[in-house]
Amino acid sequence: MEQPTIFTRLRSGELIRLSDPEFPKIDEIVNRTIRLSAQLNSAADTQQIRQLLTEITGNYIDETTTVFAPFYTNFGKFISIGKNVFINHACSFLDMGGITIEDHVLIGPRVNLVTENHPTDPTDRRALITKPILIKRNAWLGANCTILPGVTVGENSIVAAGAVVSKDVPDNTVVGGIPARVIKSINS
Repeated sequence: MEQPTIFTRLRSGELIRLSDPEFPKIDEIVNRTIRLSAQLNSAADTQQIRQLLTEITGNYIDETTTVFAPFYTNFGKFISIGKNVFINHACSFLDMGGITIEDHVLIGPRVNLVTENHPTDPTDRRALITKPILIKRNAWLGANCTILPGVTVGENSIVAAGAVVSKDVPDNTVVGGIPARVIKSINS
């Protein structure tokens, strides 16, 4: 029986150590992403940014989607972005666990989507543990908020500026604070 690749194991949330014999495959993608990100962040227009982000992610970025530079990602291959999405300046997507952004999502400046974590055991601290992030249709992530590993932000929901979201956000709600909590419901 064939063993799962490091990428399959990474996406499944398996603990990945730097000593893993396949870890150089991750380094190859990271180095490629660093080079392409430098080009993306010096692009002259949003069309060039879309083209370079398509190359980084391996997923077509629709012409209805706008991403402002600078944009940061450490891996890129596990990012999926829908149609009519707006991503403002200086966002950071750490995507080794997978980031899915559905259609009509608004992402404010300096938003952090973090799918990666490390074990609490100090002897194994440099290993990676990942969990995916899902931003559902028509959500709005306010400026400088942080979405932590494993979180789903519900359809039509709003994450207030500066919030740190460690738990799923139900559909049609506004959350804010550190840690984020439900502030109110949105009548749809």
